[in-house]
Amino acid sequence: MTTSTEKLLSLCSDSLAATPQDMHFSTTADPALIEELRQLLARKNGCYGFVSALHIFPWQATENEPGLQQWNQPALWIDAYQEMARDALFFAEDIFGVQFCLRQDGVFSFEPETGEFSWLAASLEDWSALILEEYSVLTGYPLALDWQDQHGALPAGYRLVPITPFIVGGEFVPDNLHAVRSEDAMRIRALFAVQMRDRPDGTVLSVGSSDPEL
Repeated sequence: MTTSTEKLLSLCSDSLAATPQDMHFSTTADPALIEELRQLLARKNGCYGFVSALHIFPWQATENEPGLQQWNQPALWIDAYQEMARDALFFAEDIFGVQFCLRQDGVFSFEPETGEFSWLAASLEDWSALILEEYSVLTGYPLALDWQDQHGALPAGYRLVPITPFIVGGEFVPDNLHAVRSEDAMRIRALFAVQMRDRPDGTVLSVGSSDPEL
């Protein structure tokens, strides 16, 4: 494994699960990217970094959260985005649930409020270097720290979700964030993303709480 990936993993927690013995990926991503991911998970099988702002999924589920295999099952949350979240292998997420994923031509982010992919890097090594350089923006570290200073450590398997979505003017402040289990957070925002995609020009979107219990 190369320098940037090793350095990033060294800044993260211990592995979340035992080293997997065998990993079979069903994906259209470049085989070179898959081999990088296989090596990463062999080095650390899932971890948290930057006060939990970065979450790399383990290969298998743990007691508190899904593994990479479960996270990429369409029925868990991907189907809720209809066709928008397909053809990707999701392997990590930032504090807000923005997904990092492998696609055929590189490493991408997936924005849960809009259902849009954005290209980030040609390889996982380059992605690791980018995270190290821009971790405040790409992981949401400052807000993760501020929120946890007020509310305590974020439980495993949870992300911080805006009460008022960022895309319609929700503020990047702790008071606009609450902890939601990751898969619930993705399904909730999928409804918003589909509504945004299908709206006629000039339509005012309905915005409410993203708390599944409200």
